[in-house]
Amino acid sequence: MARAALLLHLALVCFLAGGGGVESARVFTIINQCKTTIWPAVTPGQSFGGGGFTLRAGQSMVFTAPVGWSGRIWGRTECSFDQGGNGSCATGSCGSALKCGGSGATPASLAEFTLASPDFYDVSLVDGFNLPMVVRPLNGQGNCSAAGCDGDLRQDCPSELAVKVNGRTVACRSACDVFDTDQYCCRGLYGNPSTCQPTFYSKKFKAACPTAYSYAYDDPTSIFTCSNADYTITFCSNRKQSVCSYHNNRLVCSGSTSSTSPSWTIMSVLLLLSTFVALQFSGK
Repeated sequence: MARAALLLHLALVCFLAGGGGVESARVFTIINQCKTTIWPAVTPGQSFGGGGFTLRAGQSMVFTAPVGWSGRIWGRTECSFDQGGNGSCATGSCGSALKCGGSGATPASLAEFTLASPDFYDVSLVDGFNLPMVVRPLNGQGNCSAAGCDGDLRQDCPSELAVKVNGRTVACRSACDVFDTDQYCCRGLYGNPSTCQPTFYSKKFKAACPTAYSYAYDDPTSIFTCSNADYTITFCSNRKQSVCSYHNNRLVCSGSTSSTSPSWTIMSVLLLLSTFVALQFSGK
């Protein structure tokens, strides 16, 4: 207990004093605001704990990715893994592995990034929805808007798209995945922005996630750019909630100071400090 208290104190000192960062790297803070444990997955995952990890309710993890990284982040739900990292999930599985080496099973909400100058990022529901997800840039230059969801599509998923486990809707498939038609899949005669237009189903997705891709050509309100930013990826949040991350040796929160809940700011500091301590134990 004394050792843990000492490490927490040292982490706080380092947090307030600041430390060297990796030049040009982007800091990613992945936050679980869901009421249950989730298992985030990243591909390619070399900079993200090997591509998969466990995140309990209220926890966060911090990673850095170099400029040039291009990949996707999603959440897996209702997973069970053994000590060897083998198991299965109700949604988002990448085979039977905790640490993903490839894309996950649909349906899954995806955060997609290309880190360049500027960065490109989006949240995509083209392959379906399994968790509310918001991407927020912090301290960047440019448009830098929040991407993702204000609602939970599992609560209002059309029955013909619903994925159920024990009577509960755990995900919502895309209309393309269910019906496999050119119109819903934006192919054939519908393979361009002029002919592939929003459908009843894509409009349902858009209502829950107004700044996410609801179908393949949903570009104008769904893809964003930002320069020199760090990013928070928050599960089970919405675009209006404020979150915090450690940026350029100081705590940075999205939104104005007046809109940031003091209790959440304190919680964010504690979450980040606990992550710092965990990284010290792991030697990363």
